[in-house]
Amino acid sequence: MLRVRCACGCSGLNRRSFIRGVASIGTVATASGLGAFGSAILSSPALAQAEAPPLGNVELLIRNVRVADTKPLVDLAISDGRFVAIQPNLATAAQRTIEAEGKAAIPGLLEPHIHLEKALLEQRMPNQSGTLAEAIRITGMLKARQERDDVLARSRQVLDMAVANGVIAVRAHPDVDPIQGLIGVETGLTLAQEYKSLLDLEIVAFPQEGIIKAPGTLGMMEEALKMGATVVGGCPYNERSWEDTQSHVDQCFKLAQKYGRPLDLHTDFADDTSDHRFAAAAYIAQKTIDTGYQGRVTLGHMTSLGALLPDQAKPVIELLKRADISIVTLPATDTYLGGRKDQSSPRRGLTPVRALRDAGVNVAYASNNIRNAFTPFGKVDPLQIGNMLAHIAQFGAPADQAYVLQMATRNAARAMGIADRYGIEVGKQANLVILDTPSVANAILDLPPRSWVVKGGRVTVETQHKSIIYR
Repeated sequence: MLRVRCACGCSGLNRRSFIRGVASIGTVATASGLGAFGSAILSSPALAQAEAPPLGNVELLIRNVRVADTKPLVDLAISDGRFVAIQPNLATAAQRTIEAEGKAAIPGLLEPHIHLEKALLEQRMPNQSGTLAEAIRITGMLKARQERDDVLARSRQVLDMAVANGVIAVRAHPDVDPIQGLIGVETGLTLAQEYKSLLDLEIVAFPQEGIIKAPGTLGMMEEALKMGATVVGGCPYNERSWEDTQSHVDQCFKLAQKYGRPLDLHTDFADDTSDHRFAAAAYIAQKTIDTGYQGRVTLGHMTSLGALLPDQAKPVIELLKRADISIVTLPATDTYLGGRKDQSSPRRGLTPVRALRDAGVNVAYASNNIRNAFTPFGKVDPLQIGNMLAHIAQFGAPADQAYVLQMATRNAARAMGIADRYGIEVGKQANLVILDTPSVANAILDLPPRSWVVKGGRVTVETQHKSIIYR
């Protein structure tokens, strides 16, 4: 078990007036139907069980926890790594009991898009201009020098940050190309075994340098899948022409179909769509429909879509919805690198989250890069990134704040293909975070310490937080 002692002084105040205001607005739409604010990530059957069956041997019992701001406190009973009962005042004993004292609980946080082997390289060769071009140049130089032990050490630092912050599943995108070979895949698979009791680590075969312009890459991607990578990645804009971008997409789909794997592609990462290579979303969506791959494709970045006027973006967004494609916005990297050439009214550099959400497209977010040439910041904290996103996307209304939290939980689970076993519900895997704050609504506001993290029914993190104000 990892123990974290926090003395940052962050607040855990009970915002009663805020919650009253939230309650007055009624319900908000969620992926699983309608639910009150603060319960958008928890379906109603989990909250009320008329007649609970005998529980038998309860391994972990969490008492008096807040899973929805509009519902009473409940107890969570966990056995064999799953939730077996969720209701107030459970009459049962357990091998271990945690008294939550009214703290809020949310499902385990998710990171659906991160680069482990390129993390923590910023201080070795800083990106002085802050541009995407220099980031690519610097990273190409550094990854040519990658050494296995160094990659493992830096990746462990990043994964430890994730675990301490309540992350229970990560989708990593290691580069697969002639420059660094398969070192990112091999080390990622090693770490997946090493960290399996703390988080689930999924590996994407990601052709950062392109496929057409980097001969041999496609064969290396196939080798990565044979080694244990479970997702076919792509970077279609990193080709020399629109025709090559289309071929890149086609080859990714062909490889995914051959091995029955989902796809997760870096897509349309630019300030605008003037270069057709950065306007591939519609082509990918139609390809998804034509191949019957609906619900199995995720697109990261998608920033150039945000440069389109609403009437221009609408048909693309509608096609993404028809294809059941998930979008993962990466606000830390996208806003840091975006709009660098804008002399006036610099754009935000973000995919149109509100328009996508309102159209019914599944939208999640992730940290992406951690302290490297693409993003010199980051600590793998989805709540921190969510707070940033809420500011940039202007998601400040209560229902919008609830949606931001949903993006890091239920929406991310859908993007990662784990929605069927995810959430605080009876029968689902017992992965959750107990926050040092009294309401779910405070998660994005307070960025509270993670008092306990539970993965597979086992306590993996315990944070002791104490702050004293001397008046």
